Amino acid sequence: MVDSERFARLKGQGTLWIVAAIHGDVARLGRLHAALAPQLRVADRLVYTGNFLGLGGDILGTFNELLAFRRWFLGRPSAILDDIAYLRGAQEEMWTKLLQLHFAPNPREVLDWLIAQGAGPTLAAYGGSVADGMAAARAGAVVLARWTASLRAAQSAHPGHSQLMTAIKRAGMTDPKAVLIVHSGLNPEKPLAEQKDAFWWDGKGFNRLIAAERAYDGFARVVRGFDRTTPGLVETPYTLTLDGGCGRGGPLLAVALAPDGQVLGSLSSDA
Repeated sequence: MVDSERFARLKGQGTLWIVAAIHGDVARLGRLHAALAPQLRVADRLVYTGNFLGLGGDILGTFNELLAFRRWFLGRPSAILDDIAYLRGAQEEMWTKLLQLHFAPNPREVLDWLIAQGAGPTLAAYGGSVADGMAAARAGAVVLARWTASLRAAQSAHPGHSQLMTAIKRAGMTDPKAVLIVHSGLNPEKPLAEQKDAFWWDGKGFNRLIAAERAYDGFARVVRGFDRTTPGLVETPYTLTLDGGCGRGGPLLAVALAPDGQVLGSLSSDA
């Protein structure tokens, strides 16, 4: 059994729309939303695969666009809260770790690593700086805790931002069981309940699943929305990779799946 508090369950027989990693590119997100809105029908489901944050662009604007589209989506006839889900990506995981930096035994090294992985723009968006973080880390745990508390307060000052971060899930799955949606990774040798952080770090494991050419845990299709190589839309018999390189110069992609995992169509912010 998987924890329903950690995994999104997408029930029904409507079309499943999946959006790739965004990386703060609010302009492309807005264009994709404009293309997606007229395609949506009653009972359709929508999943964002994480990495809303990080790398560059407009982090605050991206959150606000996600929240605005959520309000519109849920305002449609018969739409329910469980029809829309947001997955935790590596960038969301790193932002969470940054807000807990005062618990780290080596905070300066951790902060260096987080910034190297693209967390800097998110830190700046909420009024923080690497220099201030390093100074707080040198000053000790009490000062560092005050610094991370100021970042949490800054995020909370933007309506809906903290609530959206609280609502993100580890992965999503359709009910009836057919499609599993992850951020970027999966360990094909482990059951779903034991994946832990593989969903956002084990891209090589997902590649092993592709190479094995077999289903994972009875799912007809496993979909990921982030791949560092930005291959676009790549379909295999049991997997789907969806990443055009949004936030890194490429388009933001979305794909429409039937309840059984078959591809019905796709959208691009740059089409």
